[in-house]
Amino acid sequence: MTQSDPYQTPDAAARLQAQDLLFQAKFAALAFLRPDTGLPSVSRIALATDEAGCPVSLISTLAEHTCALSACPNCALLIGEPADKGDPLTHPRLTLHVIAQPVHRDMAGYGDLRDRYLARRPKAKLYIDFADFGLVRFAIQGGLLNAVFGRACRLTAQDF
Repeated sequence: MTQSDPYQTPDAAARLQAQDLLFQAKFAALAFLRPDTGLPSVSRIALATDEAGCPVSLISTLAEHTCALSACPNCALLIGEPADKGDPLTHPRLTLHVIAQPVHRDMAGYGDLRDRYLARRPKAKLYIDFADFGLVRFAIQGGLLNAVFGRACRLTAQDF
């Protein structure tokens, strides 16, 4: 039995759609591996992008996913929400395979990234400077775009 790859090579329209989904996302589902069991888990996180278009979030050291990302920074983000009507599986969504990279307050560019994050998520101003909160950048390694039913593309980091 021959198995074929169901993913298409992305064209300019697919790359633009993936970039739009990422830029417009207000939140994402973050998939990570629990260090105590090795089992997968998922958490919802707020999302913004840095100047290069990489996803960025603000996470607390009190959250389970922060400990997990410290142990294993390889993770995934699921972006995209279904519309009010129709089958949720027919609406576009983007899975990003990423590596979590903490952005510490003493690092170059932290202030600019903090300002950019707050411009997209102004309510975070209430807690962004708390000692247990920190920014994390997700370096895109690749992804999968499910554009519409029957059209899926495998993406590389260069597609972003």
